[in-house]
Amino acid sequence: MRWRQRWNAEFDAVVGYLENIIMDDEFQLLQRNFMEKHYREFEDTEENKLTYTPIFNEYISLVEKYIEEQLLERIPGFSMAAFTTTLQHHKDEVAGDIFDMLLTFTDFLAFKEMFLDYKAEKEGRALDLSSGLVVTSLCKSSCLPASQNSLRH
Repeated sequence: MRWRQRWNAEFDAVVGYLENIIMDDEFQLLQRNFMEKHYREFEDTEENKLTYTPIFNEYISLVEKYIEEQLLERIPGFSMAAFTTTLQHHKDEVAGDIFDMLLTFTDFLAFKEMFLDYKAEKEGRALDLSSGLVVTSLCKSSCLPASQNSLRH
């Protein structure tokens, strides 16, 4: 049972490091520069162009290499292949945003969607939900501090 606890702790540590790496400005810049270079190629259609394949392969190579190097700095002897296998069995334990980003390595449709979202944002077509937002106070005037309450009389 102890090996399982140690294994779970190691898995959790890798996921924590991954989260830090993915949220880091350096990674965000790497990903943004890659999307900036290629986003014009992508179209929101059912059909996938042949040009998507080399872009997908380049992305996988670039991002996997970067993440693996970062993890090796933090965890000597780290194996991305072993972690990827483990991840498939424990995907429910990984935060959604991290899993979604990792999915862009293996799921072409997730990768394409990432590019289409970026393209929509660049072209000013990003989904804007702000017009549908309404802010409502959850407390009545009795919840206000005394100084503000006196202003209501």
